Amino acid sequence: MTTVFPPAEDLGGGLATLRHQVVGPVLTPGQDGYDEEIAGFNTAILHRPALVVGATGAEDVAAAIRFAAAHSLPVAVQATGHGAVQAADGALLINTSRMREVTVDPSGRSARIGAGSRWADVIEQATPHGLAPLSGSSSGVGAVGYTLGGGIGPMSRTFGFAADHVREITVVTSDGTIRVTDRNTEPDLFWGLRGGKGSLGVVTSMVVDLFPVSTLHGGCLYFSAEDTSAVLHAYRTWTDTLPETTTTSVAMLRLPPLPQLPPPLRGRFVTHLRFVHLGDAQEAEALLAPMRAVAEPIFGEIGQMPFGAIDSVHRDPVDPLPAWDRGALLRELGEETLEALLAVAGPAADVPLTVVELRHLGGALAREPHLPNAVGGRDAAFSLLVIGAPVPELLDTVIPAVGGAVIDALAPWQTGGTQLNFHGSALAPADLSRAWPQPTLRRLAALKDHYDPTRMFRFGHVVPRV
Repeated sequence: MTTVFPPAEDLGGGLATLRHQVVGPVLTPGQDGYDEEIAGFNTAILHRPALVVGATGAEDVAAAIRFAAAHSLPVAVQATGHGAVQAADGALLINTSRMREVTVDPSGRSARIGAGSRWADVIEQATPHGLAPLSGSSSGVGAVGYTLGGGIGPMSRTFGFAADHVREITVVTSDGTIRVTDRNTEPDLFWGLRGGKGSLGVVTSMVVDLFPVSTLHGGCLYFSAEDTSAVLHAYRTWTDTLPETTTTSVAMLRLPPLPQLPPPLRGRFVTHLRFVHLGDAQEAEALLAPMRAVAEPIFGEIGQMPFGAIDSVHRDPVDPLPAWDRGALLRELGEETLEALLAVAGPAADVPLTVVELRHLGGALAREPHLPNAVGGRDAAFSLLVIGAPVPELLDTVIPAVGGAVIDALAPWQTGGTQLNFHGSALAPADLSRAWPQPTLRRLAALKDHYDPTRMFRFGHVVPRV
């Protein structure tokens, strides 16, 4: 489909004014730097905005939003592009990747992070003080977007969602106003931003809790395809024995024959166990023993490690690639559930799927935080995530059908909800509505009507009308 851009003359003299107001670049299609400015991690999503603004701070964002309002342009925002699920065609795209400032308050155990900050930036500043953020499985992911969508990471069963530990948010709403929100100032907006993702405005910075974690017992083990069934069934019963200080996940991976992969993993189907325990080594190894006894790993290591090495637990890709994903939440993981999953996605299934993952939830994730927010999915025991193979010609047809069939095969055990960061590309209003409990959805929809009455922010995981 050809994207229709507003003619340059329709933007009037305001474009020159915007370029004067904004410190960062303001680019239209065809200008030098435009393609680089719109590029993101998920290369399957190619934005073709009418205008892209490389924001350097909240004032740049506010100027861009006021310009968009004056010219009836929808607005999209991107920091790293990891969470992109919909192309922002014909929009004004705000690129926040330059806004990477991180300020750590060691005595207050908090960090102020800019909208373009990656978790790696926060980790680098926090770990010298013996502190750690509630980051995700990959430190290359943008910290703000991850947190606004909830945020499930390697310590989540212990501490809860990343969104549960936000102290303050600075956001620019659709009227171009810069607002600083917290539990006392515009508390309804503060509630909705934490779990409503990008529906209510463009967040320019936030203050988050840090935790006194400098080391942990963690890592991963890879098992051969032949041991997949045994590992998954052992995992099912093993998770019932784990304390909240332990967060785990397991994934079936179809790995390409790439030279950068360790030789035992190249071009193979493997089952990948991830493990993080906040406690001493003896306790951790006692908890881990049942899984070590299932089969001999073909690769991997679990042991004491500094928090700064947290990426070695999940070993997520670091280079941009095309991706399709979709998720669901499970109320239980029984024997029949696993047999259904193995039938459609196990080693005997010929499917173009790179990752089929189960994350153990519960613990602190199941409890409302001391300061309630709009995060959904607290009633789930496990999350299911399906990621398609990075084959561009299959991403629009074959992979959605096959990946959807995996999700559908586990329908009898699903809660009916989704977790927003793992929701994927199912963007119909009925699908998006599943990301929140109905009372939460109704409250979010009312906030959307109040703060964004023209639905300027309409791309991706946006709160639907109810």
